[in-house]
Amino acid sequence: MLKEINNKFIEIYGVEASEVFFAPGRVNLIGEHIDYNGGLVLPCALSCGTYMLVSERDDDLVFFSSANFDYKEYVDLKNLKDSYEEWVKYPVGVISQLQKGGYELKGLNVLFFGNIPNGAGLSSSASIEVVTAYALNEINNCGLSKIDLVKLSQKAENEYVGVNCGIMDQFAVGMGKKDNALLLNCNTLDYKEVSTSLKDYKLVISNTNKPRKLIDSKYNERRKECDDSLALISTRKTVQYLCELSNIELEDMRDLFDSDILWKRTQHVVGENERVKLAAAAMIEGDLSKLGKLMNESHDSLRDLYEVTGYELDTLVDESRKIDGVLGSRMTGAGFGGCTVSIVREDKIDEFISTVGINYKKKTNLTPEFYVAEIGDGVHRING
Repeated sequence: MLKEINNKFIEIYGVEASEVFFAPGRVNLIGEHIDYNGGLVLPCALSCGTYMLVSERDDDLVFFSSANFDYKEYVDLKNLKDSYEEWVKYPVGVISQLQKGGYELKGLNVLFFGNIPNGAGLSSSASIEVVTAYALNEINNCGLSKIDLVKLSQKAENEYVGVNCGIMDQFAVGMGKKDNALLLNCNTLDYKEVSTSLKDYKLVISNTNKPRKLIDSKYNERRKECDDSLALISTRKTVQYLCELSNIELEDMRDLFDSDILWKRTQHVVGENERVKLAAAAMIEGDLSKLGKLMNESHDSLRDLYEVTGYELDTLVDESRKIDGVLGSRMTGAGFGGCTVSIVREDKIDEFISTVGINYKKKTNLTPEFYVAEIGDGVHRING
């Protein structure tokens, strides 16, 4: 595959790529919409992701092209604009952050190739941000650590792209380890690796193939609702994040909430944080049935309390849970389309794909896609 991509690079730029970098996509096993609330999450890096091929230039221009999209662009490092179109805004956001940090950057020819399903909620945006940050750090000898690059990539999305995301996606993409999930405290960035040994089961990712047109606006809306809830709670208890509360503590504050919407949002956040703790313990103990039950509870909370699922995701989850050999199924990612993740017994995977695919299409008129997940490493250099 890399040979074909390099041939594309030569076709576009007239020279061979001097270096190749890779950052994965990610799937979150449980812990949705709580990374920006200081909670615990349990993501893992995938074997699919974003490749970045580069060659150096002798001027101050960075040319961007993609093997996936026709859109191309170049930027002048001496005169960066406030915004760029389409996918280019993600790597340019990283450049902007590095320049704010005082780092001098070289001109480059860049070709991206991604094999993450576009718009599926597997963090293609974080993948392109982190691979760009990692590559520029290596090429320009900036001396930043992986954690520094993770934080910088999140700031690029917050400040340049304008999506007020938490840090989970960039962290999983940057710090992932093969065959492990990361139990991450999004407040402190403390984390530990948790083996994803699933015995006779596999993780199956199912893509709704529903366009996610509302995702950015709804994401920012949910963040504001959480901020409003935190302001209410702070009148009684000093907390920095909603996830500092337990379910019991939250129940004692029910009288603060005149808004049922804010109450439901906060119930999800606090309850989801508790579920992540239980899920990590279940994985360590090898109790896959308990893990599956918690995944089901997570989706139901995202559907009923946080309201970020939608008909397509709910249908895919409902059909998945009907299959014998499925321990649990839930949406993963920000929602409003995108993907589900399910724990499926290996000898039932073919039946799962066939039956769920047929029943989902009957109900939605959309054709889903299925991927048996392989858990890979975080961002790294492939050669050079």
